[in-house]
Amino acid sequence: MVRVLTTPRHAAIAILVLVLLRLVMAALLPLSGDEAYYWLWSKHLAAGYYDHPPAIAFLIRAGTALFGDTPLGARLFPVLLSLPASWFIWQTALTLMDARRAALAALLFNLTLMTAVEMLVATPDAPSITASAAFIWCLAKLRATGDGRWWLAAGAAAGLGLLSKFAALFLGAGTLFWLVSDPRARHWLKSPWPYAGGAIAALIFAPNLLWQAQHDWATFAFQFGRVGHGHLTLRFIGEFLGAQIGLATPLIFLLAVLGLARASHRDSDSYFLAALIWTGLAYFLFHGLRDRVQGNWPCFLYPALAILAAGAFRTEDGKLLRIVSTTAAPLAAAMLLLVYGQALFSWLPLKNDPMPRLLARGFQPVGNVVAQMVKAGIAEGVLTTDYETTAWLRFYQPQLKVIQLNEAWRWPGAPAPGTLLNRKLLYLVETKRDQRDLVRRYFSQTAEMPTELGNHPKSGRAITYALFPVAGAKSSRIGKMP
Repeated sequence: MVRVLTTPRHAAIAILVLVLLRLVMAALLPLSGDEAYYWLWSKHLAAGYYDHPPAIAFLIRAGTALFGDTPLGARLFPVLLSLPASWFIWQTALTLMDARRAALAALLFNLTLMTAVEMLVATPDAPSITASAAFIWCLAKLRATGDGRWWLAAGAAAGLGLLSKFAALFLGAGTLFWLVSDPRARHWLKSPWPYAGGAIAALIFAPNLLWQAQHDWATFAFQFGRVGHGHLTLRFIGEFLGAQIGLATPLIFLLAVLGLARASHRDSDSYFLAALIWTGLAYFLFHGLRDRVQGNWPCFLYPALAILAAGAFRTEDGKLLRIVSTTAAPLAAAMLLLVYGQALFSWLPLKNDPMPRLLARGFQPVGNVVAQMVKAGIAEGVLTTDYETTAWLRFYQPQLKVIQLNEAWRWPGAPAPGTLLNRKLLYLVETKRDQRDLVRRYFSQTAEMPTELGNHPKSGRAITYALFPVAGAKSSRIGKMP
């Protein structure tokens, strides 16, 4: 079975099926809070935003121009980026191994849960992964041809990666580590080509740098301000490794580890991939000594990991490795279908299933109740205190006037609420995030006993929202209207 799937023709068919499956899921699943947040960015295009660079906002804007303000519209281009990402991985692997393993590398990439999720949802990870795949292809071509002009293409890929997510900086650091540590590549340090590539990356990234300079370097402060906090502990390292085993799927993870070990020898043709991966992992392990590393953060390393996993694939040498190799793809496919099924149908009664909340399952009825109350004249707008509720309300109830009381830095271009503050409002918040004390500091009239709205998914705990009227704003300088 595996030998058939790893022929180029059948691997290509399997990848297309997986991408089509992602498109179906993209149309059926409601938006997560972060996706709705980035959708709001797309309504006010800029060269930068508080959390991330702007690439995802432009991708969402392009998709919604075709399919409207729908989940499929928001996710269309992040899903379609799976195709060029897969092509770059395939072509990179072709410079390092035979055609069968190159096809397998692209297939394994698409079978990981990291790709199945991050190339489905509308977040900065999708363009970041694609730019990373393009970057390693440029380095592979550089190695294969010795043509310095590939540094220019690598610089363009790096620049686009920086416009997606700052994780691309680790690719630059990894490349420097490769050049310094590999005697075969060290001569490039005396050549103008890598520096010209760096200049191209900086030129492409320049609009965001200008935005940062005009906004007190907000994204840099947010992203890099998390480094070094907390007390030393190994707990987060265990969580990080466990998450990567699950997101890669266990047997693909094992193959990737074996491939990374082999590629780490300096005489290996894949050493440049190992250098990139070790540099990124070194930071995540350092960060994990003091704070949690989110599971999706290493997603930009997965193109390289998929290639190394394919390189470790064996069907002849050793019984155990043969079993791992022949089982890795079927097991990953089964896990992928299980996760997708759980996201759609919640068919497993998991006690702490995170999907109901992440995907706002049941939020639409809550939003409908709020919209009906506003339509009935009970209030003229909605007050919020977290960006997820703000974004979900704006996406699912676009006619509502929504004011976020706090976090004004998330909405630098949004208008002030003006005279709406002098009218009756409803405060909506997820119960566990209730910031009633903050609301009372800014409004003289608030209800003592809020109304509770909730949804009860088939699996996981109920998600409840508090809703109560507020009036009598004490200041005209409150919040923003995203």
